[in-house]
Amino acid sequence: MNTMKMLALPLLITLLHCPVCLSVTVSSSKPKVEVHEHTDAVLSCEFKTEKDQNPRIEWKKKGKAVTFVYFNNKFTKPYAERAKIEGATLTIHSVTQKDSGEYRCEVTASEDHVNLGEASVTLNVLVPPHVPSCEVPSSVFVGSGLELHCKDKLSVPPAIYRWYKDNRALTATADTPYSVDANKGTLKFKSVSKTDTGMYRCESSNSIGAPKSCVAQQLKVIDYPLNMTVLIAGAAAFLTLVIFCCICVCCCRRRGCCKAEKKTKSGKSFNPPPPPPPIRNVSDHRDCCCVRACFACHRVFGLP
Repeated sequence: MNTMKMLALPLLITLLHCPVCLSVTVSSSKPKVEVHEHTDAVLSCEFKTEKDQNPRIEWKKKGKAVTFVYFNNKFTKPYAERAKIEGATLTIHSVTQKDSGEYRCEVTASEDHVNLGEASVTLNVLVPPHVPSCEVPSSVFVGSGLELHCKDKLSVPPAIYRWYKDNRALTATADTPYSVDANKGTLKFKSVSKTDTGMYRCESSNSIGAPKSCVAQQLKVIDYPLNMTVLIAGAAAFLTLVIFCCICVCCCRRRGCCKAEKKTKSGKSFNPPPPPPPIRNVSDHRDCCCVRACFACHRVFGLP
């Protein structure tokens, strides 16, 4: 035991005289601060120096670039009229979401051997829900897919969304024709029907303040107009006729039914001998139909 005491005594004397021990120390009693919007935020910073009784104090905010908050014993322009400093503790009045971020307290004691110390404080400004923006079309056709959007970009923490139809909350289940994403604020329909017509609105909420809702908007589910239906049916019928005629023309040309009359070298038209009496069978009936269809297509489309 006496031997240990003898060894410890020189070590203690050495530590007491060590210049490294003469250093500034900086700390924060509350490194994470959460306050509501438009209230005061206190960013604590405590320091201790060994020799220097008048150290230099600076506050900086980290972001895409480091900016000064307090420098050379005065506040920079954005904070000049709404901040104060006591010792090294910084108070920002009426904070907004823009004030959120990481702040750094730096204390420089030029007379200490280790003359720089720092501490970081993270400020998170809590924002209640704002009126969300709602995207609801005025009308949509029956059977169409539809997606309604709702967004509140300002609330902190992020808002949770709920959709209402005719002031009744929509809750998605396996049997409902729609789905709801409470985090993204979307309301999706795979295929809308007349029963989906109504007044739609969206509500945003978080743990900080009262929920906020957008103004209800009318959604009408309508049938396709008659002229559009007729147009679609006509286009389909015309396309079918074109395909049928093309098939008939191809068949007729392969059988030589649609060839035009050719003139002889003398310039006189060649009159072929009269055809034999027709034999009524299935093959001739098909040939006759093919020829008729061929000439009909020639007249309609002006084919050679």
